Amino acid sequence: MKKILAVAAAVTMSLAMGSLVACGNNPTGKGGVEVYESIELTEETYAFAINKENDALTESVNEILSEMIADGSLESLVNSYFDGTATFTYENKTSSPAEGDFVVATNAYFPPFEYYEGNQLTGIDIEIGSIIANKLGKTLYVADMDFDAIIPAVMTNQADIGMAGMTVTDTRLESVDFAMGYYSSAQVLTVKKGDTTFADCKTVADVEAVIAQQTASFIIGTQNGTTGYMYSAGDADFGYDGFKNVQTKGYPTGALAMQDLVNGRINAVILDKQPSLMIAKNLNK
Repeated sequence: MKKILAVAAAVTMSLAMGSLVACGNNPTGKGGVEVYESIELTEETYAFAINKENDALTESVNEILSEMIADGSLESLVNSYFDGTATFTYENKTSSPAEGDFVVATNAYFPPFEYYEGNQLTGIDIEIGSIIANKLGKTLYVADMDFDAIIPAVMTNQADIGMAGMTVTDTRLESVDFAMGYYSSAQVLTVKKGDTTFADCKTVADVEAVIAQQTASFIIGTQNGTTGYMYSAGDADFGYDGFKNVQTKGYPTGALAMQDLVNGRINAVILDKQPSLMIAKNLNK
C-alpha cells in the first residue's frame, strides 16, 4: 500500500465477520471496540489550509506556530487534550461571521482536534485558532461544515483558514497552501470487541494481507474525505491503491462509523489514531 509523503515538518507528538487469514498486538479497549493503536497504517502531517493568494496569512500563522513550538506552548496545548486537563471552550459571538472576523472552517466531530462539549466548541485546532485570531486582533468565528467542504470554503474565501486535523498532500496543495505542520498522525484500525480477525497482526503488511483476503461482504467504515477513506477505497491522486475486494463505507463523522461498528453493521473502522482512541474511550464506558 502506497503512503503519502508528508510535505511539512511536524511537531511529534476498530469485525464481526471471520477472515480467511488471522494475522500480536494488544488492542486498546475493554468495552465495545478495540483500537489497534500500535499498528500505524499511514504516516501523515496535519497542517492548516490557507488560500493560495493569502501569503500574508500563511506567513503570520507560521510565525505564531513557530513561537508556540519554540516556547513549548504548542506541545503543552496538545498534551492537555490527550491527558484530559484542557479547559478551553469557545462559542461563536454571532450566528454568522461578521466582516473582519477570523473564520475557521472545520468539521467539529473529530476529537481531540475539534468537537463539541454541550453547545460549545473545543479541541486542539479550535484553541489554536483562538490564539491565532487573538494575535491577529480579530474575533474568531468557527464555521462547522462537512469535511469535504472545507477546502472549497478556503478556496472561495468563505473561510480564512481550514483547521480540521487535515493531512498535507500533493493533491491538496494544488488547491490550497498549507501553513507549517503542527502534528504527526497516523490511520489505525478499530474492530468490535472480541473479534479476533486481526489478533495476530504485528505490522501494516499483516493487516493489509488480512483485509486483502476478505470478501465483498466485508465493510470498512471511514470518514468521508479523509486519509482513512482514501487508504481503504483507493485514490490514485493521493497515492493509495485501496482494497477493491471489500466495501468502503463513508460517514459524515468517524463517531458514526464507530457506532455502526458497535451495532454490527460494519466490520472495521479506519480512522486517525487520536480520534479513534477518544471515540473508543467514550463507547467503552
